[in-house]
Amino acid sequence: VQLQASGGGLVEAGGSLRLSCTTSGRTFSMYTMGWFRQTPGKEREFVAAISASGAITSYADSMEGRFTISRDNTESTGYLQMNGLKPEDTAIYYCAARVGTLRQITSAYDYWGQGTQVTVSS
Repeated sequence: VQLQASGGGLVEAGGSLRLSCTTSGRTFSMYTMGWFRQTPGKEREFVAAISASGAITSYADSMEGRFTISRDNTESTGYLQMNGLKPEDTAIYYCAARVGTLRQITSAYDYWGQGTQVTVSS
């Protein structure tokens, strides 16, 4: 499956953005989807994940309550709604997919999009 993340941009602290992850093919509903982020010099870190059906979600502690992951299998698209953004949320955000249960580690995901830059100004 091919993934493409979009929706990043420049936003002031406290603002919101919604990232989208569009996919090719008709099998999107088979995949668990995750969002990760990375800043220069740091490892890619887990943000959130959602099960193939959308019934189960998981968040990194620092994002829970501010970020919401969702998906629309009829549109083969996943979303990450980010509210209350902070300067430390500045990063390149990646969507990823895997067959199987929710995981929070990058090595568990088989497919990756190209990333979208999110910059939060103070």
